[in-house]
Amino acid sequence: MTLKMKVIGYWVTTALIALETLAGGVTDLMHGRTNLFSGPHVVDVVTSLGYPVYLLAILGIWKIPGAIVLVVPGFLRLKEWAYAGIVFELSGAAASQAVRGRPSDIIAPLVLLGLALSSWALRPPSRTLGVIFRAKADGRPELSRQGRQAA
Repeated sequence: MTLKMKVIGYWVTTALIALETLAGGVTDLMHGRTNLFSGPHVVDVVTSLGYPVYLLAILGIWKIPGAIVLVVPGFLRLKEWAYAGIVFELSGAAASQAVRGRPSDIIAPLVLLGLALSSWALRPPSRTLGVIFRAKADGRPELSRQGRQAA
């Protein structure tokens, strides 16, 4: 894959996941009283899964800054947190729908999860934290500059 294709793939997947996360955050905060998309009322879905309605406000407050952090330059540590939050939210949504007994409802969260993971995997070097664990010659991770080894 050429660098140009990787950058295009990154921006396409990032734009899609950021837009979905932003729209989801606004919809969650407004408890579904928007015309951003058509589908089941978000309050009905959340309550049918057994979650409290106030969870929508918490998710909405987290999703909006997460979507913004994904597309603005800098904030590398926050980008990692945003990706982690999106993965937790989407995998949790898929698991909740699976437990609910409606396997067809897990498709959308899993597709979006694939987009989020693709966006994360295609990040250019300027949007990554770099190497977190440096491998030594024997393949074991070096956990600090003093050369301490993992237990």
